[in-house]
Amino acid sequence: MSPNNWRSSLFLLHFIISSSSSSNPHPQFPCNRPHHNTLYPFCNTSLSTTTRAQSLISLLTLDEKIQQLSNTASGIPRLGIPPYEWWSESLHGIATNGPGVSFNGTIPSATSFPQVIVTASAFNRTLWNLIGSAIAVEARAMYNFGQAGLTFWAPNINIFRDPRWGRGQETPGEDPMVASAYAVEFVKGFQGGNWGGGSGIGNGFGGKRVLEESDGLMLSACCKHFTAYDLEMWGKYSRYSFNAVVSEQDLEDTYQPPFRSCIQQGKASCLMCSYNAVNGVPACADKDLLEKARDKWRFKGYITSDCDAVATVFEYQNYTKTAEDAVADVLKAGTDIDCGTFLVRNTLSTIKQGKVQEEDIDRALLNLFSVQLRLGLFNGDPIKGQFGRLGPQDVCTSEHKNLALEAARQGIVLLKNDEKFLPLKKGVDFSLAVIGPLANNASLLGGGYIGIPCNPKTPFEGLQEYRKRTSYTTGCLDVPCVSDSGFKEAIRAAKKADFSVIVVGLDASQEREDHDRVSLLLPGKQMALVSSVAAASKNPVILVLAGGGPLDVSFAEKDPRIASILWIGYPGETGGRALSEIIFGDVNPSGRLPMTWYFESFTNIPMNDMNMRADPSRGYPGRTYRFYTGNRVYGFGHGLSYTNFTYNIVSAPTKLSIPTTFKVDSIKNILHQTGDIVDYLRIDEVTSCDSLRFSVEINVMNVGDMDGSHTVILYSRVPEIMKGAPKQQLVGFNQVHTVSYKSTSTSILVDPCTHLSFANDYGERILALGDHMLLVGDVKHFVSVETN
Repeated sequence: MSPNNWRSSLFLLHFIISSSSSSNPHPQFPCNRPHHNTLYPFCNTSLSTTTRAQSLISLLTLDEKIQQLSNTASGIPRLGIPPYEWWSESLHGIATNGPGVSFNGTIPSATSFPQVIVTASAFNRTLWNLIGSAIAVEARAMYNFGQAGLTFWAPNINIFRDPRWGRGQETPGEDPMVASAYAVEFVKGFQGGNWGGGSGIGNGFGGKRVLEESDGLMLSACCKHFTAYDLEMWGKYSRYSFNAVVSEQDLEDTYQPPFRSCIQQGKASCLMCSYNAVNGVPACADKDLLEKARDKWRFKGYITSDCDAVATVFEYQNYTKTAEDAVADVLKAGTDIDCGTFLVRNTLSTIKQGKVQEEDIDRALLNLFSVQLRLGLFNGDPIKGQFGRLGPQDVCTSEHKNLALEAARQGIVLLKNDEKFLPLKKGVDFSLAVIGPLANNASLLGGGYIGIPCNPKTPFEGLQEYRKRTSYTTGCLDVPCVSDSGFKEAIRAAKKADFSVIVVGLDASQEREDHDRVSLLLPGKQMALVSSVAAASKNPVILVLAGGGPLDVSFAEKDPRIASILWIGYPGETGGRALSEIIFGDVNPSGRLPMTWYFESFTNIPMNDMNMRADPSRGYPGRTYRFYTGNRVYGFGHGLSYTNFTYNIVSAPTKLSIPTTFKVDSIKNILHQTGDIVDYLRIDEVTSCDSLRFSVEINVMNVGDMDGSHTVILYSRVPEIMKGAPKQQLVGFNQVHTVSYKSTSTSILVDPCTHLSFANDYGERILALGDHMLLVGDVKHFVSVETN
């Protein structure tokens, strides 16, 4: 989100002044004793949320209502209601983006967890949930001291469709099932699902009970950006005016599942509509799109625009002829609040022209106030409430920093390890050269949407704790690396040391919001630096890759002088320590890539082409592991360990019989055929989906000499090549802890109507009849789907 800098600064100053002081650090709040709490029904906690919200709306003048339609909502002094800032950020820790958060107060920092793409690499639902919970504790503590709001605009659950996307780092990767699972776990944890009522959080942090009120919220999470948003600035295309042309097929089985899950299972209380248009209609003005979320998915919350996205409907996309038409379109479509001032400035004239009625505003306010009420904002002094004891002592705790460390440990991916070069032996004395522009800069650890970390440790600092004889040189002045002037010093350091660790990759100069990459190669002269150091080193080198986007490092994969390659992404404040633990074998790496790594030739594919499926007739290879037909540097799910694993499917059915009891009378409407053979069913007409579920019992054998965690990933393939079918798709994943030369059992639940189906050309999910293949590692199991 990027409104004008001056406006952001103004909002931030306003928020700090209005809601924080040394004498009264916690925020202003409505329904304050003794004047207002008994006068108005909206302060009566015995009434329902809807009744209280409607009561408040009924007391407002038209001008007061309009002033609530901005992220910086005006106060209503006559009702004792202070201003409220809706925009706070918490993508992987409390962030400075947006005016709702300030670190200029009693709480000067917050735990910086790994960027989302790294956390996703852990393939660990419990970890994702705990991170959401930990961030929530710190957010609520900061709110209590006037340094944050209660409504946070995270998580980003868009699909990482194109490797050049500058914000792919913020997402859980390219697979819709992984993104869905992440969305559910983060939102549940963040909104209060693990609240323990004490100074910690539940699920292992000392909590004993969940949020007391079933409708209540500890904080509000926001699923963004709805939908098909994954382009910043590429060629002539800008996110502010881009029209994403998306088929119903791709919407159903790629772009929409994370949002549907975030709403239906995660129970998110906010949805953010994106800048781009979808098939010609700006997302924030798309009534069909937004009504689907509310009516079909049962979304219960408020819908915010991305920042200035309402203005772009008129100013950039030229979708409407007048500002008033844009206001009417977004309000009637279901957008409730404008991150910006466009609605505040233009709604009154829209009403005077008869294009919007006051009840349209009341509908938006009902959604907004309902969420504030669920957050307890109108329940009196928050310090006396359920979360009132949270404060500085609950931020940057040892538990949270250890959780960040564990997330980095589990998220770092070992891409290459020739001849078991890693781990390095701890009992042998040797010198170490740490080289590269990303090796000793703490500000580069977090990626986008970061706050002020508690105690960041760079890769160099982490390695220095293991080996005192550790030197450091940049090699390149910065990440763009336009000069080789530092190469001589780097080569000299490599020649003197016994082992060399080279840390290169990406930072915000290469990938960020409003900036996509044009190349998948290492920036500037980084590749030359790596090769030069590798050629000069006494022993093969260790290459460490930072950054959120995939890189074409095929040169390093082929080079025998580069023995090991590790991807650390943006590992958060504990990344330096986690990397060192892995390099020296205190931790066995278990991360797996949540996105495909392509060759540089992939950049010939237009980034604005939203199609997921391959089209050989035009030389289009498709996207992501599910549909891409070309060669790749590393595939989705790739990740090595210091040990090896074998699999055995112990239990799974060989046949599924689907009863011919359907939702419609004629079987002819259910069974479909491509030739003379009936070969698939439409999922929405099958009533037996729940009874078809089954578990796949899997034994994992650690056949190496080191214990370690391991992620078991189960895929499925349709019986035969059917038009539009994925090459394979994810069924489920579990992380298990394994012991050397022992087996570990795990179970993955398979829902055939979900995991074995895919979308046809019309966006309808279909289930093929015949032999479906389940794959785990190189083990295959066939399940025949039949009708009876």
